[in-house]
Amino acid sequence: MNIGLSSLTYLISASLLSSSTAFTVVSPVTVTGTNSNSNAPSPLVPVTKLEAMKKSDDLIDIINTKSVQNQVKGIMASTLIAAALWVSPAALMNNVEGGPSFVNDIRTSVVADAKEMASASGSRVNKDAESLLRYGLPIPKDKEVRKFQVAIEDIRQNIASKRKSAAMDDTKKVKGILKQKTSEFSGMCRDSSECTSIIASMNEQFEPLDKSLRDAQTYLNGSDQERIALDSAYKAQDKLQKLLTKLEEQMVPAGYETPVPDEYNDLPQLRGGRATVEFVLQKPGNAPFDIEGVNFPEAKLTMVIDGFTAPVTGGNFVDLVQKGFYKNMNIQRSDGFVVQTGKPDGIADGYVGTPSKSVGKGKHGERLIPLEISVKGDKSPLYETNIEDEGRGGEATVLPFNSYGAMGWAREEYDANSGSSQFFWLLFDSDLTPAGKNVLDGRYPCFGYVVEGADFLRDIKEDDVIVSAKVVDGLDKLVLPKVASSVASSAEATSIKESIL
Repeated sequence: MNIGLSSLTYLISASLLSSSTAFTVVSPVTVTGTNSNSNAPSPLVPVTKLEAMKKSDDLIDIINTKSVQNQVKGIMASTLIAAALWVSPAALMNNVEGGPSFVNDIRTSVVADAKEMASASGSRVNKDAESLLRYGLPIPKDKEVRKFQVAIEDIRQNIASKRKSAAMDDTKKVKGILKQKTSEFSGMCRDSSECTSIIASMNEQFEPLDKSLRDAQTYLNGSDQERIALDSAYKAQDKLQKLLTKLEEQMVPAGYETPVPDEYNDLPQLRGGRATVEFVLQKPGNAPFDIEGVNFPEAKLTMVIDGFTAPVTGGNFVDLVQKGFYKNMNIQRSDGFVVQTGKPDGIADGYVGTPSKSVGKGKHGERLIPLEISVKGDKSPLYETNIEDEGRGGEATVLPFNSYGAMGWAREEYDANSGSSQFFWLLFDSDLTPAGKNVLDGRYPCFGYVVEGADFLRDIKEDDVIVSAKVVDGLDKLVLPKVASSVASSAEATSIKESIL
């Protein structure tokens, strides 16, 4: 195997990613706090045999290092295993037939780039949560609108890198596309008049955007005037992107819902759309959150939960938020790689409630949910399995762990159906975790992203408290199991009592 110096440097650096990880977190799942005497399984899984390198199915076993000394000992083993992962080819995609015609259209529109995205070594990593959410929308025959999306997003990239002329060229390109495709885009919408109004609002953003970019060109590089002009251009582009999101959401077919097997109907589901959830956190003693030298009295996170990609996982999370489960809960892990919470007080590892007949309950009465993975090009998610077990390693997931604040559902590594209420925010670093090369995609469900306030995750530590957790939009998309409320309440009360005793 021929590995260049830069790749080797990446692999060794990744081995020292945090104080408690080797190359990769295989199970950022059940650890709460740092008590080494905890009965909870370790978030890392040790390599039990170096022969794992010989078989791709065994490449996920990584050395668990609990100290700096052990980390050093594990570098070479982690490097060799990671190198094998680096060159692992993408599996061919299964061809799934049948289903509603618009679902097949959606699949056809994205299947062509699935393998390409999964093996895009060296390509620019898309870390924009809102962009990733747009790409995750199930839009049939989306080729033209995706070109339009790329052109709009390129404006932001060029503003951020002070490529003012390029940003102006992109703006001109966007205006041309919009003028040419207005009728086509409106015709793709559920409500064409609504989209016509959205497009009109987009056209109104071009004048302030153009003016700000022209002003920025006239000012000296690095001057306050240039910074103010670029900030103004960035704000205009941001309004343009948010309007683009509204436009693309209108292009999702009316009544579209991601297919979910009937056996999971006794679990909450987020059907036919997305929800927005807001958390507010405070530090013990009302200490401030320090973000790059600026103090804030509280941390406010706004998250979009995706019911298209993860209807069961997303529904479970939104249901727990709505029940008040996360309110006044402490952060239980913050190690520089993930921030994690979701374990209640007591012996239970997750939420204790009425279990699903198909998935069952945990050892302390926890309501469990199945592992749910959405692969690009598939009509519905994979359930109770991951892409490696399905022989599809390397294929791209619909929502990748690419963004700082990507949200993943925690579980025990060797039990696909052990997730209950614990989840994590990934502190993504593109230098250490290139797109398509991390071991979270396809093994843990990414069910949403932090779209506002992600910077607060840098200073959210263990024992910080979630003082408020609420669903601010999309609650109407939450579908609860059709069971007699009195029976459900009685069962939950009994289970909760047993978990405390």
